Parts: sequence; structure tokens; C-alpha cells
Amino acid sequence: MTDTEFDEVYNLYFKDVYKYALSLSQNETIAEEITQDTFYKALKSITSYDGRCKPYVWLCQIAKNTYFTLYNKEKFINRDTLVDEIESIDNLEQTLLIKESAFEIHQILHTIDEPYKEVFLLRTFGELSFSQIAQLFAKTEGWARVTYHRAKLKIKEKLL
Repeated sequence: MTDTEFDEVYNLYFKDVYKYALSLSQNETIAEEITQDTFYKALKSITSYDGRCKPYVWLCQIAKNTYFTLYNKEKFINRDTLVDEIESIDNLEQTLLIKESAFEIHQILHTIDEPYKEVFLLRTFGELSFSQIAQLFAKTEGWARVTYHRAKLKIKEKLL
């Protein structure tokens, strides 16, 4: 990919990656930092991009990894913010809040197999629609709904 092509990718996906980072971090300053880091890392590792997935998917993966690196390094998400986010996920969230702390929830998420973990994170923290999730995975919307439901069941099972 040439510099010109990368500039096109940057211009095309900057807003989307920023919105995704904002949905993860719930903080504009942090979302800007994640977005900038994402494109910097993408530019540094452009030779490893093999084109098997859409550039947007690749960039969102980098953004997600950058977010979790920052989260683990700086602990910029406080427990109250995470609890507020989790409360909006149907009844499972209430069970999670009663039974476990935010840290334990993240620990459980890290033990769940793909694609369940990714779909759950995209839907819950990324606030993506099932249609958008399906597009990212090149699957149907029904697949995204079923995978999300199964992910919630796996989390609930590990909590009980």
C-alpha cells in the first residue's frame, strides 16, 4: 500500500475508527489518542496487512487492542463507568452487577472463545448493530444475533 493509498484509507475510515474508539472509551480525549495510535500502528505494520479482511475491520482490531492496552496500563476506565455501560445489556447486566465486579467481568470476557468474545464486545461496548457486526464478520445478521446470545449465556454460565 502506497502513502497515497494509506492517506485515502485514513480519510475514509478516520471518523468510523474514532466513533468506535469513543464507544469503547466513552471519553473524547482517549478516543482521539486511540484513533491516532491506531493509524500510527497501522502505518507501521502495513506490510503485515494481507487484505483478507476489510481495512475497517483491521483498523477496528488495532483500535480495540490499543484500547485494552491503555485500559490495562492506565486503568482509565473507572468501575462506575463500566457498571453504567454493562447495565444496558438486558437482564444479564443486572445479574453481572449483583454477582461480580467489573474486573471479574473483564476476566470472564478474556476466557471466552472467539467469535463470542468479539461479538459481545462489539455489541456491548462498541454499540454496533447486529447488521454492522454481521458485516464485519461477513456473516448474516441472524448469525450475529445468535452469537451474541450465546456469548451472554457463556458469561452467565461462568458467573453462576
